[in-house]
Amino acid sequence: MGDNKKNKKFHQNIDNQSIKDEEKQNDNAVKEDAKEVKTENFEEKFNELNDKYLRLYSEYDNYRKRTANEKVDLIKTAAEGTILAMLPVLDDFERALSTMEKSEDKAHYEGIMLIYNKLKRTLEQKGLEEIKAIGEPFNTDEHEALTQIPAPDESQKDKVIDVVQKGYKLNGKVIRYARVVVGC
Repeated sequence: MGDNKKNKKFHQNIDNQSIKDEEKQNDNAVKEDAKEVKTENFEEKFNELNDKYLRLYSEYDNYRKRTANEKVDLIKTAAEGTILAMLPVLDDFERALSTMEKSEDKAHYEGIMLIYNKLKRTLEQKGLEEIKAIGEPFNTDEHEALTQIPAPDESQKDKVIDVVQKGYKLNGKVIRYARVVVGC
């Protein structure tokens, strides 16, 4: 009988141990599920924060590039107002030269030609360029049509026949459109 009690107790201990093991396994399973949920939450949170970071970084990078481009454009066209104010002087020089070319006083003509060339060269160094017009196809991005006249021949249809006022670009940007007469 003593052995029976011992066997019963032994089996009870084993059963108790099995129950405890099952409880531990269940606890471990619950803990693992909780860890998985926490891990998923951490991954979601990480992905969300990483996405926010990447978006913010991209916005900042775009802002930096945009402001750098704006600075470059501002520097390129900073003298635009001054150069625009000088264009009528350049026009006056050209008119004076065309009038003086016909006169007999060549010394004055050459002196004014030197000053004109120096002014024109200085403006060109600052980025000013004349818009080519005569004989070119009419282009609304560079030309302003004042009138249309019948073209002397078919090849001059929709082309610039005469320039009333020269047009200019400053570093590739049109600052004054060429006023032209177009053949139709």
